[in-house]
Amino acid sequence: MITIKNKTNQSVQAALFLLPGFILFLTFIVGPMIYSFRISFFDWNIIFPEKSTWVGFANYLEAIRDPIFRKAVLNNAVYTLVTVPGQMIFGLLVALLLNQQIRGKAAFRVIFYLPVITSWVIVSLLFEYMFSGQAGLINYLLRDVLHIIDQNILWLADPVLAFIPIHLLGIWKGVGWTAVIFLAGLQAIPIQLFEAALVDGANRLQQFRYITLPMIRQTTIYLVVVLTAGALNAYISNLLLTNGGDPLDQTHFILTLMYEETFGNLEFGYGSAISYLLTIIVFIISVIQIRLLRNQEQV
Repeated sequence: MITIKNKTNQSVQAALFLLPGFILFLTFIVGPMIYSFRISFFDWNIIFPEKSTWVGFANYLEAIRDPIFRKAVLNNAVYTLVTVPGQMIFGLLVALLLNQQIRGKAAFRVIFYLPVITSWVIVSLLFEYMFSGQAGLINYLLRDVLHIIDQNILWLADPVLAFIPIHLLGIWKGVGWTAVIFLAGLQAIPIQLFEAALVDGANRLQQFRYITLPMIRQTTIYLVVVLTAGALNAYISNLLLTNGGDPLDQTHFILTLMYEETFGNLEFGYGSAISYLLTIIVFIISVIQIRLLRNQEQV
């Protein structure tokens, strides 16, 4: 009886500690999500919500048919295919370096992690300066130092070239965090495995292929899923570097298009529909990735 009573008291105490956070979660996350989902089925009147018109799935169908939305989805897909492998490759290389017994390892960890803790706004403005078509650092290096080009390149005014700084920023910003996660996975590998492989005559490349990569597979699965979800939700860098979709709405990401439709054109129902289409896309891709990677692990 005493044991049951103690467990009950512990459960009540735990529930009381969790209750404030749970209330905040319901109020500021679950509540707005449900309300925005409701809005997505209306031609929403922001001034007089009670006069909003029910349109069913019309907002979703309009988004699917919209060439600008399809372009935004394509831009997000390309961004994901470029930045996720880039972050993982460079992150793994940095993690392998930091996992060695080198002098100043703590300082190197801080240096590689600095971009992660730096504000997206600050680094986006920095890249905007570097790739400026007038007096940017990149144009200066290419034209006046390396003499590769004869005139300045208008990086951010071109719908294709504008993605070069966006992609580079996405990779550079995420390498440090990816390296930290990989480093945790590397340090969890038993040293005895490498010692046994060394006795058997395995070189560094063979140890990496047959020991390191299989042992960090779960870490890799986690990073692929998380980084993909993050890439599909990219927003600030695109908004600041291209003003959302300039030129001619060709550089939109899904979230920048959602923001423009919602707060620029005051199409709250359409913007909400776009946000839930993004949610569906992220969910489907995450499930597929997890299943494919786990199937490969079982094989």
